[in-house]
Amino acid sequence: MDRYIFELEMKVRDYEVDCENIVNNAVYLHYLEHTRHEFCNWVGFSFKEMHLKGIDPVLNKVEIEYKTPLTCSDIMVSKLWIEMKGPRFIFHQDIYKKTTCELVVKAIVSCVCIENGKLTRGEILAEAFKNYL
Repeated sequence: MDRYIFELEMKVRDYEVDCENIVNNAVYLHYLEHTRHEFCNWVGFSFKEMHLKGIDPVLNKVEIEYKTPLTCSDIMVSKLWIEMKGPRFIFHQDIYKKTTCELVVKAIVSCVCIENGKLTRGEILAEAFKNYL
């Protein structure tokens, strides 16, 4: 079942690859983060707006499985779906090569919500994401 609710196309930039012409493993964290930020913008609740309202989602766990590398100028499609487990928002994120649909990265990213400096159950964020949980 295709549970994805959001996708974002991106291109590998030359400075993101190493001497082997493959994307450095740490760069995938940026791709995943950028996708989550764009998802929040798409939902209508940007990170800037969240912060101005005293809401700061913070990561508490990231699991990444690297399946196949991206190389310079590859086009990728980063996809996600989200669920809530207790106070945690769990983002299931996968990145595919656009041309071949080959799975590049499979990730599970967990975050919690800090509101006005205190850990909460994330009710405000859950309300913003209710149509996607």
